[in-house]
Amino acid sequence: MTWRNVKLVFGRELRDQLRDRRTLFMVAVLPVLLYPLLGISFFQISQFMQDKPSRVLVVGARELGDPPLFENNRFAADLFLKPEQARDIEIVFARSEGRELSREEARRAVLGGQYDAALYFPPGFADRLEAFREAIRRGEIDGSDTTDDLDLESEADEAPIGENTLEIPSPEVIHSTATERSQLAVQRLQPVIREWLDRVGERNLAAKNLSPKAVRPFQVRQEDVAENTGLRGAVVWSKILPVLLVVWTLTGAFYPAVDLCAGEKERGTLETLLSSPARRSEIVLGKLGAVMVFSMVTAALNLVSMGITGVFAFSQMGNFGRPPLLAVVWLALALPPAAAVFSALALAIAAFARSTKEGQYYLMPLLFVTLPLVGLPVAQRLELNLGNSLIPVTGLVLLLKNLIEGNYAETLPYVLPVSAVTLAGVYFSVRWAVEQFNSENALFRGGERLELGPWLKYAFARREATPTLAAAVACGLVIIFLRFFATNALGSWAAKLDFVQIALLTQLGIILPPVLLMTFAMTSSPRKTLLLRLPSWWAIPAAVGLALLLHPAVLTLQQWVMRLYPMNPKLQAALQAYMLTDIPLWRMLLVVAATPALVEELTYRGFILSGARRMRSQWHAVLLASFFFAAGHSILQQAIIAFFVGLVIGWLAVKTDSLWPCMAFHFTHNALGVLWSRASADWFLRNRWVEHFVLFRGGEILVRWPVVMASFALAILILYAFRNAAKSRRRALRAA
Repeated sequence: MTWRNVKLVFGRELRDQLRDRRTLFMVAVLPVLLYPLLGISFFQISQFMQDKPSRVLVVGARELGDPPLFENNRFAADLFLKPEQARDIEIVFARSEGRELSREEARRAVLGGQYDAALYFPPGFADRLEAFREAIRRGEIDGSDTTDDLDLESEADEAPIGENTLEIPSPEVIHSTATERSQLAVQRLQPVIREWLDRVGERNLAAKNLSPKAVRPFQVRQEDVAENTGLRGAVVWSKILPVLLVVWTLTGAFYPAVDLCAGEKERGTLETLLSSPARRSEIVLGKLGAVMVFSMVTAALNLVSMGITGVFAFSQMGNFGRPPLLAVVWLALALPPAAAVFSALALAIAAFARSTKEGQYYLMPLLFVTLPLVGLPVAQRLELNLGNSLIPVTGLVLLLKNLIEGNYAETLPYVLPVSAVTLAGVYFSVRWAVEQFNSENALFRGGERLELGPWLKYAFARREATPTLAAAVACGLVIIFLRFFATNALGSWAAKLDFVQIALLTQLGIILPPVLLMTFAMTSSPRKTLLLRLPSWWAIPAAVGLALLLHPAVLTLQQWVMRLYPMNPKLQAALQAYMLTDIPLWRMLLVVAATPALVEELTYRGFILSGARRMRSQWHAVLLASFFFAAGHSILQQAIIAFFVGLVIGWLAVKTDSLWPCMAFHFTHNALGVLWSRASADWFLRNRWVEHFVLFRGGEILVRWPVVMASFALAILILYAFRNAAKSRRRALRAA
């Protein structure tokens, strides 16, 4: 590595980008103008925005008596927090041919859109309320009894109430969640009705000669401790600034990266650079430095512009305070690693593009992958813990969110894991970019136009022995989409099926058909594609032994995963109910162990791995197959464990070139899980000798650490034997 070459490439690319007016406008001019213009536009448009009053139909409430709910054909102004808010609700007292409307007629009026909501009082409500209050005066009811709450959500029961009872029928607010105006009407009605209900209670207390303070002897005051700390309203900025940091580092990196790679291909200058004495890694680092500069400048200017706009504009809006000053420090520390990750990713993707136009198309998939990692932590109110800190991008966003809010003591333990994950992302992103530049196929792909019909005819006529990488990826995506749509389309029908039927439907009806169809339609040798060659005589017993020896480590990994990402209690109870049903053991082994061992191995270590092995690295192929294997599990905790188990099975497939050891490993692994699920506390009490190896605590099976370490060491020896056997087989093939 010659840093002088890196510096020369960096200076060359930086000067080249500074000559581009479009780049300068996107990086320097647009961020400075964007947020002030948005703020000005927002306030200008808000002058034309007027809230229309909500139309509310009132049924059965003309003579409610004291306390008054209506005055001058409106709700009483003193029921509102501000008297002028009474104009926000227009009420219509409905009668039809001299009679009050029924509840069903009021419901139809709201459903038809004639009114935004309806306030329905059942027949006799006012009389029952007065009778209830008179009973209090006579001492027939003590002062602790109050009227029923208004039913603001569920449907009121319109069944008649007996005349000799003091029970008061419940009024009801009828609305529709299908329209925004109806929901707004409910929001306006609720505080009014609550206040009126409180006053009804006060009148009932007065009938008993009790002060309203008997029920509410004191008021609870609120104090904002962040008022004088500079953190007032920081919760809002903690949701905005980290998202802006990530989005603009990505956007600011992508367009310069496309111009430095795909743009140079179009200008014909990339070949000159590649033929220079500089190594590919030096070229990548030089380009990466230039892209990082523009990424950081773009993000910094956007954040500064947003902060200044917030200081002078949004800080006047209620609890929306100014951005905390320390937020500048935390954002500045997070900016370089975030820019490095996205710059390397953008550079690697841009190197794959044949033209600037094609490179711009790749921005949307990258955004679609990144935005959930950014938006979900903010929208779902995720807390920063060890498990979430290990999620790329999400951990960084949560860390910044907590730091901006001033939760330093709570955040400090997670700085190291977030930093480690972010730096690992930088390392692997840069490595991928270097690999892209080392691949002539990636840099100089053909630019022919694709016509689907001729291409399908050509692909079918010129089928190869194994699938292409694109076919392998397509197979994995098809299975994921089929599982998703089948789960949603068959939701109510699938609820009637038992565990065995659902498992068989998933394996034989969703996963297996596309694999078999693509194998016979897109390859000329299904036997080679699905790795159906017979292995060495010892490979299958060794795979079974490997599964047995790795099972303690897998159980330990499962416990760690469950602690990092606790499973929903309802989901966990449902899974345990499935496993503890009266299904015979042989049927459970057939459904949970044998069927997945056949179907999933044909899919992930057969078709998908065979196509993925066209990649430059066998490990990359194993990683891709393991990713799709994990994505085929709908439960997150199972998917994480399946990914690591898939790495071992994929390694077996690569070293043995046979699917039979993989099936044996898969069957043994799943069968052990079924057997442990059937083991109860009574079984452990009857077999005390098992406690030398495993413990049963709180429904969990805990493997003793010496057992885990010893079995894992023996498993490493078996893996080493598979590796040596693969080397010997390759030497024999070369000698032949």
